This record gives sequence, C-alpha cells and structure tokens, in this order.
Amino acid sequence: MTVQANERLIFLDTETTGLDPRLGHRIIEIACVEAIGREVSGRHLHHYLDPEREVDAGATAVHGFSWDDLRGKPKFAAIVEELMAFLRDATVIIHNAPFDVSFLDQELARLRKPPIAGRDFSVLDSLALAKSIYPGKRNSLDALCDRLGVDNSHRNLHGALLDARLLAEAYFAMTRGQGTLDMSVPVAVTQGANATDAVGNGVVHPLTAVVLQDGIDAAHADYMARLAKQSGVERDWR
Repeated sequence: MTVQANERLIFLDTETTGLDPRLGHRIIEIACVEAIGREVSGRHLHHYLDPEREVDAGATAVHGFSWDDLRGKPKFAAIVEELMAFLRDATVIIHNAPFDVSFLDQELARLRKPPIAGRDFSVLDSLALAKSIYPGKRNSLDALCDRLGVDNSHRNLHGALLDARLLAEAYFAMTRGQGTLDMSVPVAVTQGANATDAVGNGVVHPLTAVVLQDGIDAAHADYMARLAKQSGVERDWR
C-alpha cells in the first residue's frame, strides 16, 4: 500500500472479554491513533468500556482487566458516534482485522446500526500485508516489532492504545520504501575549470587514501586462503 502525502490513517486496536463475539463476548477497550501521511499526528481516541458481562480468565491474563475493573465505564452505545466520526474518510489499519471487525459488527448489530463494510472509511489488514511481505514467518505484532526494531519492551500486557501506537510504528517500518541501491561513490573528474562529479553537479569530491595498518593485508590474505580451502572455491579477491 502506498500512502499519499496527506492521507489520513487510523491505527485501531481493541481488547475484549473473550475470543468469539458469537458467544456474546464484548469489547472492553478501543483505541484509535491518527497519522497523516507517514507521521503520527498526536490525535487519538481511547475508551475503556463496560462489557455488561464477565471477562474470561484467559482474556484477563492477556490484558489484565476483569469486569470489576470496568463497571461504571461507558457502554459502547455511548461512544459509537464519536468512534464512527473519528474513522470517517480514513484508511483504518488493524492487525488481524477480521477479529476486531467481527466484534465491532456485533456491537453495531446490538444497536441496530449498519456494519463496518460499506461505511465511509476503508479497512486494511496489516497482518495480511505482513504475511505477503514475510511469507512463512511469524507476523504477530510482537514478532513484527522484533523484526523491524520497534521497541516493545514496555508491552507486558496487551492494551489497545499501546498496541495501536506500536502498530503504527511497525506499519511504517514495514512499508518504508526501498531507497536507491546505487552504491557507487561520485568520483571527481578533473578537467580544468569544468571539473564535475560523477553525476555532473559541478563539484569535485577529493578522494582520501586509507593506509592499512601493518599486518592487516597479510591477515586478510590468510583469512581468504582458509575460506577458499573450506569452501573448495578459489577467488582472487585482490
């Protein structure tokens, strides 16, 4: 996916009472982090929600919340219009989007509101994108953070706001455009007053001689000889 200069992106994550909305499980936390183009804007939406039911022990082990922690928080009905307004006209990026969308659709259905599909924003599944970029590898959010150098050392428990912020960093690192692979160094061409560099910029770049310390050349020759013996392939690297 190519991000346009002024494109509005929303990184969304939820935490839930369990794994299956068809069994009556509910959203307990939702967070959205906004980016414009490839820069996080600083705007976000974040709510803890009263799920009106118990939280599975397995889910509590993941995010740390029980129903007692959430009693008295707003219900989904109280924040749905704010949420939909925040998502409007954006590309919404979700890691394992079918999971979160299924919970959002179930919450919307309870309120007799239309589902996510067909609304005035689009959804991109960053997990599917990661699988296409790194086939056959682990592509959880933690795995992506480790692979892409995103610091997730403070992620002791899952949390929607933290995970949305980590997803933004991982997504931008994962989709960073490959720059030029031209590794040549501009070489000065001195022709009197018309001196130019290799790309014709009219600038002379003086070359600096690097003198090897005593023994370095011999050590390198010895290493290459041992490498040739081990591999059975001789190359003249000089």
